[in-house]
Amino acid sequence: MTTVVFENVRLIDPASGLDQPGRLLVQDGRIASIDKPGAEGRPEGATHVDGQGAVLCPGLVDMRVEIGEPGYEYRETIASATRAASAGGITTIAVLPTCKPAIDNPALVRMLRTRGEETGAVTILPYGALTKGCEGKELAEIGLLHEAGAVAFTDGNRAIDPSRLMRLALAYASGFNAMVVQHPEDPSLAGSGCATSGALATRLGLAGIPTAAESIMIARDIRLAELTGGRLHFGHVSTGEGLDLIRQAKARGLNVTCDTAPPYFDLNENAIGDFRTYAKFSPPLRSEADRLAVCAALTDGTIDAIASDHHPRDADDKRLPFAQAATGGTGMVTLLGVTLARVHDGTLTLPQALALLTHRPANLLGVEAGTLAMGAQADLCLFAPDQSWLVTAGKLPGRAQNTPFDRRPLEGRVLGTWKAGQRVYEADAA
Repeated sequence: MTTVVFENVRLIDPASGLDQPGRLLVQDGRIASIDKPGAEGRPEGATHVDGQGAVLCPGLVDMRVEIGEPGYEYRETIASATRAASAGGITTIAVLPTCKPAIDNPALVRMLRTRGEETGAVTILPYGALTKGCEGKELAEIGLLHEAGAVAFTDGNRAIDPSRLMRLALAYASGFNAMVVQHPEDPSLAGSGCATSGALATRLGLAGIPTAAESIMIARDIRLAELTGGRLHFGHVSTGEGLDLIRQAKARGLNVTCDTAPPYFDLNENAIGDFRTYAKFSPPLRSEADRLAVCAALTDGTIDAIASDHHPRDADDKRLPFAQAATGGTGMVTLLGVTLARVHDGTLTLPQALALLTHRPANLLGVEAGTLAMGAQADLCLFAPDQSWLVTAGKLPGRAQNTPFDRRPLEGRVLGTWKAGQRVYEADAA
């Protein structure tokens, strides 16, 4: 293992409250010391990194990622997803179980964890399928999946519809202190809808999904969490009404948490424009009022984490009539840049934003990551918060190019990523 010295950097570790200029020393893949600027002495043979005033923070922890492998390798492979993650400053990803076959078998959990270790660049944390085949009919072997290393349980973008099944899932998972992650959308209300109900959907002739589809599912599951004492987490929450319900549940002391994704605090429903399928998501993009409500929930702490909600899609999945096109967008490469837009407009401070991308999702998943603590594995992200770059579909690292932010200038450029002290990404010269 090499020794690495980072100098002339702004060190930010939201987990400890550290935010100061300084020097960080990595030895044998772990953080060995943090010193003030100008500290004397440099270990012989150390690799020197001059940050030139850039921010050095923990490697990002992305708690909601879909990859194509196994089963959909034409969309994304572990290798291509790793390239995208490293370019986005991400060193840990929690992978949804909606591959083919679904991750409802302990052997698949162990395989994905091992494949992550083999990359040397990213830790892969598999979600276990909540139901067999992610079909929403019969509970998967939660205990065996948990023992094999599943960090939580979900059916991805498929909501658990039957109330009795969801109650059983929460009750059984609570025996392992395991988190159940729900896609907050009532399937019967959503139906075949593909855009948020309202004037825009009507004008475009698209079947609408009422925002109540989210809040009704959230209200039901909060009550079930209260009934069972289970750990309940809602993914990619997108409406003000849903966030109000979660805020109230937290105030009552319930074990309820949530995340959101950049499209829901940076875009609104107008982004679908003239049937722009790269902006088709599940849940769909919402009104400007809901976008502002998501921003407010980031500020007040109602939202516990920001996840990329990375859903790779092939061009052929998107080059279809809007109603038939696949939902989802690639998000790992743009995760930090779009989140920093909320720093630049004053919604969040930089430490607040980084907390939502590092130690807070790590805490939810129960993993040791997202911190600059002494002795912690040196998973690091070096970025220039004010350096601009242009999102260009077709030129993004990784296989998936279905970004909703194409041609969007962003401020906040990842300069380098390190995994266990080894550099796994270096940005091209600006």
